[in-house]
Amino acid sequence: MSDKKPEININDEREIRLKKLADLREAGVNPYPAKSHKVHSLKAALELDEGKEVVVAGRIMLKRDMGKIAFCQLQDESGKMQIVFKQDDIGKDNFKLFAKKIDGADIISVEGERFVTQKGEQSILVKKWTLLSKALLPLPDKFHGLQDEELRLRKRYLEMVMDSDVREVFKRKAKFWNSVRGFLVDEGFLEVETPVLETTAGGASATPFATHHNALDIDVFLRISMGELWQKRLMVAGFEKTFEIGRQFRNEGMSREHLQDYSQMEFYWGYADYTMGMELVERMIKHVAQETWGTLKFIMGDHDEIDLSKTWERYDYVETIKEKTGIDILSANIDEIKAKLDELKVKYDKIEAKGALVDSLWKYCRKSIKGPGFLINVPVLVSPLAKRKDDNPELTERFQPIIAGSELGNGYSELNDPIDQAERFAEQTKMKEAGDTEAQAHDHDFVEALEHGMPPTCGFGFSERLFSFLENKPIRECQIFPLMKPLEHNTEDTEK
Repeated sequence: MSDKKPEININDEREIRLKKLADLREAGVNPYPAKSHKVHSLKAALELDEGKEVVVAGRIMLKRDMGKIAFCQLQDESGKMQIVFKQDDIGKDNFKLFAKKIDGADIISVEGERFVTQKGEQSILVKKWTLLSKALLPLPDKFHGLQDEELRLRKRYLEMVMDSDVREVFKRKAKFWNSVRGFLVDEGFLEVETPVLETTAGGASATPFATHHNALDIDVFLRISMGELWQKRLMVAGFEKTFEIGRQFRNEGMSREHLQDYSQMEFYWGYADYTMGMELVERMIKHVAQETWGTLKFIMGDHDEIDLSKTWERYDYVETIKEKTGIDILSANIDEIKAKLDELKVKYDKIEAKGALVDSLWKYCRKSIKGPGFLINVPVLVSPLAKRKDDNPELTERFQPIIAGSELGNGYSELNDPIDQAERFAEQTKMKEAGDTEAQAHDHDFVEALEHGMPPTCGFGFSERLFSFLENKPIRECQIFPLMKPLEHNTEDTEK
């Protein structure tokens, strides 16, 4: 005979719990009171001496009824603890109500005293209990529930109830962004807020989300950068150090490293160039890693231990591609680059301009670079907003942190020549008209702002992708509620 328990039909379970809910109401119990009298976290309660009075609250994770005594595992954000109900302590009727009508997943508060069981289990002996929320659906099975990735991400709240490690990821993520903010504020940067809705989606090469603004009767775009062109206007205005942390949106594909809406930080530093930016960014990333994870050594993807504390190398864009593929991207024509991409079995759009093709070639090459270091000497044709190098106008003063085979940020000596900027926007417009949906739009207002004079400026940004790399998890795993395609619901079930 099999010892395997029959699977519980969740709809039957819900009906049973609805009946218990009705019974509780009939007994005069409010199953959803507005107020809780919680005083101690479970972690704090565990640290109290035996005999001390405690008032705690949390979710019942396990429940065992044994005649005139019941054992429960209670969980709150701080941890778990055993609570013990004895009929002699809380009264026969009250004990029976708890034993028969309260289930796992219900949220309760209890008043009692600290004690240790005969088996040495740190516990609370309950003197009074109060129902705070009756759960109509059970928690997933501890060993078999939420195994499917799609289901885990869709029901992330349940995954976090069952797995405290998942909750810790998002505590670290909060610490990550707080440490970024604290570092920049300490360096004298001013936090600003720039528009999320724009009439021209600028500051990056990406496909924007489009929508319509009813009040102004205009089409607008969700921003694809963290206010790059706005923060540069602030440099024109006389601010010298600004940054913004917020959400930005790109209507592009999904992968282990990319999502469509995500958090980003960008700073702009007047009277600074890209060499000063690299020094600041290296210090910032080291600071954030140490503050968030307490270490500078990480394992990321297929790359073994990456030590951020070591001297960061410099990787030359043109020379790296030439070394790994034999192609000199500055002299090669489009057909030669396409032939090499075909040879390497790298997919690309047949109508792509040279800049996009070169970018595809670079992405192939970067996978083998462990880092940490900075990518430098990036050509103008893939850097429409960066300042040209004085000693080689085909290259730009651009830098990107390279860690674990990927670019985890992007910075420049910003272009402040309005004539050059207008010409590059015009070239981007031609690319857009040729079918490149990620080419940048011509922002005439921004060019006009540059004509009023912008000081030499270094700009840099990174997204939450840096956090996901340091966590060594796919980026969707590092978003608290990633966007999911909605399920089709049965109309009859909805009406119930």
